[in-house]
Amino acid sequence: MLAASFLQRFPPGVDLVREGETADFLHVVVDGQVEIFSAYRDRETTVAVVGPGNCFITAAVVLDRVYLKSARSLTSCRVLLLPADAVRRTFCADGAFARALAIDLATAYRSVVKELKNQKLRSGLERLANWLLAQSSVSENAARFTLPFEKKVLAARLGMAPEVLSRTFTTLAAYDVRVDGPKITIGDRDALEKLAKPIATIDDPVV
Repeated sequence: MLAASFLQRFPPGVDLVREGETADFLHVVVDGQVEIFSAYRDRETTVAVVGPGNCFITAAVVLDRVYLKSARSLTSCRVLLLPADAVRRTFCADGAFARALAIDLATAYRSVVKELKNQKLRSGLERLANWLLAQSSVSENAARFTLPFEKKVLAARLGMAPEVLSRTFTTLAAYDVRVDGPKITIGDRDALEKLAKPIATIDDPVV
């Protein structure tokens, strides 16, 4: 399978996968970030942002179906492309590889369930508060960190318009969250956690 694969470098903003096209490759992010998104008429939304060690749109490859989402490089990145037919052959022949793909698919399913709950059960303010806490945790609970991508991507990721995100950040000033361009400072983590009320079945990445 690897003999037929190739590693490719992409600059930011390149479409890697287009919704509705046949799944030709399984994509594995080696470094950089990739935005998974979908568009309908004149609207577009970010579904996820994936980084090193993650593959994306696995289900379309396993089932030999068209892509239900699109993907583009968010930053400069390297992506390993494994031919879809070779992936399916190896899936049938190699139990360890099949288990690895099954785990990836199960993890993706659980992420979708968490995101559905996040979108339907929380206000935009609560979604942003929880996202900031999660991002702080990624940065070793740092009180100050830099947004990993543009605010318009964050807005789409949280299911809101950019202007709504801007107003929501303004509201968070009452909880001692300060915004300076891409720099975020959480002045009172306890106050932010009381607003966000994170729970494991939505917010814990290992649950």
